[in-house]
Amino acid sequence: MNTNFTITNKARGKIPRVFFGKIKDAVLGKDYELSLVFIGGATSKKLNNTYRGKNKPTNILSFPLDKKSGEIFITPKVAEKEAKDFGRKFSNFIAFLFIHGLVHLKGHGHGDTMEMLEIKLRKQFGI
Repeated sequence: MNTNFTITNKARGKIPRVFFGKIKDAVLGKDYELSLVFIGGATSKKLNNTYRGKNKPTNILSFPLDKKSGEIFITPKVAEKEAKDFGRKFSNFIAFLFIHGLVHLKGHGHGDTMEMLEIKLRKQFGI
């Protein structure tokens, strides 16, 4: 059991089965402490408004706490709708978002470098 990684489901409904721990370790390393929380739309909207000034729920938010720890919040209801828009299965899109959040925690901002790393990781994990 990896004590440096926790998953909490505060959203209604089931979480898709994804190899979250293996993906997290590949991107951030085994020593990185990560909390992954699945949240509902109201919580997502509140966090997104507080930290990004956007008054709507979002699919994912990632927060580095320090160089060796962080948090990721995923909103399944938003992700489920977006998965259909992108022609992806729900579990695949959750994994896609998770990788995106991990790469942000690694210190990358949106751009070519981030996208290339995400493509490499998606290929590595069949996402």
